[in-house]
Amino acid sequence: MKVLVAVDESEESFYALQWAVDKILSYSPAAETEEVAIPTVTLLHAYLPFQPFYYSAGPVIYTTPDVIHSVNKAQMEHAAAILSRALAYTHLQGQKLTAETVILEGNAKHKICEIADELKVDLVVLGSRGHGAIKRALLGSVSSYCAHNLHCPVLIVKPPPTEGR
Repeated sequence: MKVLVAVDESEESFYALQWAVDKILSYSPAAETEEVAIPTVTLLHAYLPFQPFYYSAGPVIYTTPDVIHSVNKAQMEHAAAILSRALAYTHLQGQKLTAETVILEGNAKHKICEIADELKVDLVVLGSRGHGAIKRALLGSVSSYCAHNLHCPVLIVKPPPTEGR
């Protein structure tokens, strides 16, 4: 089984990863037969590219190449730290699975769909932030977009209930 799990800095995405490893990837139907199929989990982090200019009330302001380089380096380090944390979790669980990481630059919802089709995954696992209708309408929903546009099953893991909810 090939599973794609999209992770970002949110606790919801790490809960989705935890849920996938515990509930899906720890059980392999082939393990009951003579051949053992080792599941593969691909951990994906997508980030928006840095915009080196902005429009203010006045003229367009551009940033220097040094600033652009520094920001791009910081974005890659941040992405690597997120995936390092996710990869460490998959190794700590003691499950027999193959884990790989992918960092992509671009809109997360589009990149998730592209890599899922490219890798021909069996399942995509996403965390749900639990935004209300207004925030979802204004910000858009990555999980909703993926559920409607992917050609494989999509599992949206809701966060566990918290006190006061």
